[in-house]
Amino acid sequence: MVAEDLAFGNGMAITPDESTLIVAESHGGRLTAFDIADDGGLSNRRVWADLGDGAPDGICVDADGAVWYADVPHRWCVRVRESGEVVQTVDVDRGCFACMLGGDDGLTLFILAAQWRGFEHIFEVPGTGVVIAVDAPAPAAGRP
Repeated sequence: MVAEDLAFGNGMAITPDESTLIVAESHGGRLTAFDIADDGGLSNRRVWADLGDGAPDGICVDADGAVWYADVPHRWCVRVRESGEVVQTVDVDRGCFACMLGGDDGLTLFILAAQWRGFEHIFEVPGTGVVIAVDAPAPAAGRP
């Protein structure tokens, strides 16, 4: 174990220089960063972005160093900078579970979304999952 006490850790991504792991903490309302050591160890845990009432799920990094995060309860994907500054929001008509930049030029944001009415109703909305594609201002970078 290289990190613990995460508040429902969900998505994670590695910066393009492979020096930083960013973890989405859905129940913590934040993106948490760690420095990655050569042996895979993590250190220097810090809040990369305080998202207030945001609930980050799947995340990805772009070439401008911003992070996109999917947010189920708010039904959107949000692009934020390290300070937590929101630079773009894509509203969707259902919960956003994951997002990824791709396409030939890396400038398409793919959003995985589905109807969501809470865990107690998880099996009541089968077949509502969709993939949405929107233009993004900066191409994909980092991993995944």
